[in-house]
Amino acid sequence: MAVYGALDIGGTKIAGALVDPEGRVVTRTQRPTPAREPAEVLMATVTAVLDELSAHPAWRGLNCLGIASAGPVDTAAGTVSPVNLPGWRGFPLVERVRAHPRVPSGVAPVLVGDAVAMTAAEHWLGAARGVDSALCMVVSTGVGGGLVLGGRLHTGRTGNAGHIGHISVDLNGPVCPCGARGCVERLASGTAIAAYAAAAGWTPPDGGPVTAAAVARAARRGDAPARGAYERAARALAAAIAATAALVELDLVVVGGGVAQAGDTLFGPLRRRMADYAVLDFVRDLPIVPAGLALDAGLIGAAAAAAAPGAADTSGPAGARGAVAPSGPRGVPGSHGTSCGMGGARHPAGPHPGTAGGGTGIGGGDGNGATGSGAPCPGTHGHHATNGTAAKGAKAATVEP
Repeated sequence: MAVYGALDIGGTKIAGALVDPEGRVVTRTQRPTPAREPAEVLMATVTAVLDELSAHPAWRGLNCLGIASAGPVDTAAGTVSPVNLPGWRGFPLVERVRAHPRVPSGVAPVLVGDAVAMTAAEHWLGAARGVDSALCMVVSTGVGGGLVLGGRLHTGRTGNAGHIGHISVDLNGPVCPCGARGCVERLASGTAIAAYAAAAGWTPPDGGPVTAAAVARAARRGDAPARGAYERAARALAAAIAATAALVELDLVVVGGGVAQAGDTLFGPLRRRMADYAVLDFVRDLPIVPAGLALDAGLIGAAAAAAAPGAADTSGPAGARGAVAPSGPRGVPGSHGTSCGMGGARHPAGPHPGTAGGGTGIGGGDGNGATGSGAPCPGTHGHHATNGTAAKGAKAATVEP
């Protein structure tokens, strides 16, 4: 069975999974992130996750490997400099993952930002499926985001477009680890929520750790400092969302990550606060919904990015600039050979197969436009195979370099 490998590296956990061509997780594993440790300790945790994945029988079918990392990332260089992982600054993550002894020589790891991966997953299988323009956000240890514009995943030159966590929403606010002041991440991340509640006098009733999840439970019980922490986070998120929508005119906002698991404790004040900031006609009443893929979105998005036709067909070490094209798993005809190494195999259609098929698939196989699983979703234009005809079908997300 063909599988796509995925790593999701964040400030709280380092997770890995094997994902099948329909977006189902075959197996997953995770370890706590040693966030304050040196570079090699962090890398040892990544290696341990890869060790566990490669011990699974499905690893034999590995066709590609995607890495979603907290940012900033540099997809062209294959390096990462996560704000919340100070041990990694310009760390050559792609090179180090490629060097793992169980990663096949024909598999070139593909790097994306964690929020871009979540965006790819939500546009493929989740809450933003079929949406033309969307902002997808990860609110967790940090705050990140990704954009779908005109039906296309927009990543920017280095892969960091949509990084909403480092928009300043309080010019006199606290200094962020990035060096700026009043960043959304400094006010609305899980770390910030927990710290604000603790500073306001809240303590966990059971003597447990001070976390955003514990603060959410207290807020639901009516604890004033806990509710205040989520209100503050909601204001920061609402201001940043409204500013983004004013710039690019969004159809939908999707919010995922660990903090989003608080449900109405977060979404209630967030939707109310939007009325304070989203006042223009084209921004007002913007739908804000929870992520559809919960906590596996980063893994599924990393897999989708790696599986996309041509994902690593560039000269850079990451296969990088312009590498993210999640249209591949949607049934868009494949290019002639990709990083997935699926020689002769038919590229699997995802939930949005094209309605007319056509094109040469990966390594000479069928592009599988019309016959894949899922309901047809006709669009306004097709996407071209490298060695074939255009495939008419869904407006699948493709990269906007």
